[in-house]
Amino acid sequence: MDSEIRNRTSISDFLLLGFSQHPEQQPLLFGLFLAVYLVTMLGNLLIILAISSDPRLHTPMYFFLANLSFTDTCFSCTIVPKVLLNIHTQHCTISHTGCLVQMFFFMELALLDDFLLAVMAYDRYVAICLPLHYTTIMGPQPLVGTAWLMSHVHSLLHILLMARLSFCASHQVPHFFCDHQPLLRLSCSDTRHIQLLIFTEGAAVVVTPFLLILASYGAIAAAVLRLPSAAGRLRAVSTCGSHLAVVGLFYGTVIAVYFRPTSRYEAEQGRVATVMYTVVTPMLNPVIYSLRNRDVQGALRALFTR
Repeated sequence: MDSEIRNRTSISDFLLLGFSQHPEQQPLLFGLFLAVYLVTMLGNLLIILAISSDPRLHTPMYFFLANLSFTDTCFSCTIVPKVLLNIHTQHCTISHTGCLVQMFFFMELALLDDFLLAVMAYDRYVAICLPLHYTTIMGPQPLVGTAWLMSHVHSLLHILLMARLSFCASHQVPHFFCDHQPLLRLSCSDTRHIQLLIFTEGAAVVVTPFLLILASYGAIAAAVLRLPSAAGRLRAVSTCGSHLAVVGLFYGTVIAVYFRPTSRYEAEQGRVATVMYTVVTPMLNPVIYSLRNRDVQGALRALFTR
């Protein structure tokens, strides 16, 4: 019994295996992640500065976009700097506490992205289907505050359960950051209650915003089809195109990674899909919104001019 207890408490840190153990591939990986990280930081900070500096963009829609850019900035800072440090130093360990902290912020910010995308879809629904009531219905600060609170409570609940797990033998995590799926596979504790929570409460908080997005765009599509002029339909659709592209990219990779049993989790596939929404999507979001939005383009030009 004493030996078993010592084995269960012996692991105080984890080894993040990352993407490749071949030394010749490390400079390429470091350069790619550094380039993506710098573009992500620059793009999202420019979006935030452009929206805050242009009074014409002080509307609920752009308030949500600024919060999405802020969330994506924090999201990248939670994961990519540690990845760059691991590649550069080849010292890929992370403490048990550090792993839980990284997992908490990762889950909180990912879920906040989820909620913000749903709120932005609802904003477009109100703007197109209920334009006369837009200013009275849309209260951006309470909606964003509720999203922060719900994501915080959800993440805290999961981390408190993960902190109770024991790890007996292997401490090698086949991932580039601390995520719950590979850690559940390493644990020698009974993880059925956590897996049940993930596929019930966890699925509910992810699927509910997605259903809200589908309902919002279903109502928008019905309203657009009733518009008499083709120009009016095109204008209404153009305001939603950027958001739909981001939603498709985000939910496509999230569903590919998480909505399958832990026993069927494949490390290589999980890493590739996770890179898409943890590293690539935060970089693409400001590009997508700035390329398809003339108001944001004008604000960015004015920002650079000043």
